[in-house]
Amino acid sequence: MYTLKKSLGQHFLKDEQICRDIVAAIKAYPFSKLLEVGPGGGALTKYLLEIPAVDFKCVELDEEKVNYLLQTYPLLKDKIIHESILDTAKPFDGLFTVVGNFPYNISSQILFKILDWKEDVECMVGMFQKEVAQRVVAREGSKVYGVISVLVQAFFTAEYLFEVHENCFTPAPKVKSAVIRLLPVAEKYTMKSERQFTMLVKTAFNQRRKTLRNALRALFEPDMLTDGIFNLRAEQLSVQQFAELTFKMR
Repeated sequence: MYTLKKSLGQHFLKDEQICRDIVAAIKAYPFSKLLEVGPGGGALTKYLLEIPAVDFKCVELDEEKVNYLLQTYPLLKDKIIHESILDTAKPFDGLFTVVGNFPYNISSQILFKILDWKEDVECMVGMFQKEVAQRVVAREGSKVYGVISVLVQAFFTAEYLFEVHENCFTPAPKVKSAVIRLLPVAEKYTMKSERQFTMLVKTAFNQRRKTLRNALRALFEPDMLTDGIFNLRAEQLSVQQFAELTFKMR
């Protein structure tokens, strides 16, 4: 068997119905290439390998788990990328789907990795700490709406699918969990540049209690700051408004 490594944020899914529900969530949208992040003991993997006509790969950092997976699922030969997902190069040419029970200690960084690959990720279904999942799908006006909400929703439609009880894992985590799905937005937002959009969003939320006039003073000419939109706070702006505001930046 294998051991659990807390340093890697390992909490292995053991509930078969939840595994089937996650697989159903990705199968709702057709794909031909699939990347699983953090297969661990293979709870999801065994179902994913049953999906016909799919080019499958998985990325796993823990050498012990890699050896266990190869022994348990011989079909994984030459399909395991033995490294951290944060260091992984794009695993496929063209469009692919991503799925995983993500290590909670790097789940936000995994989302930024998905954003790096956004031109090719056609769907992502992932397990996150509940609070992170809620932040990703939050809309303007919500107290948990923030940087990750805006940056993800600028490129993906985020769906909160279902919550998962702690007892569905070994060991049981001390936090609630939830599964979300990302699909590319139907129509891309028009912005001056992704770099300026990211800078604007991060600067605005860095001082989220201040009005945008005070929080964004360094990014706009003084005469621009007279616009009424700068009376608002970051959490009140929609993704569309952030995108439009990039055209007024210095």
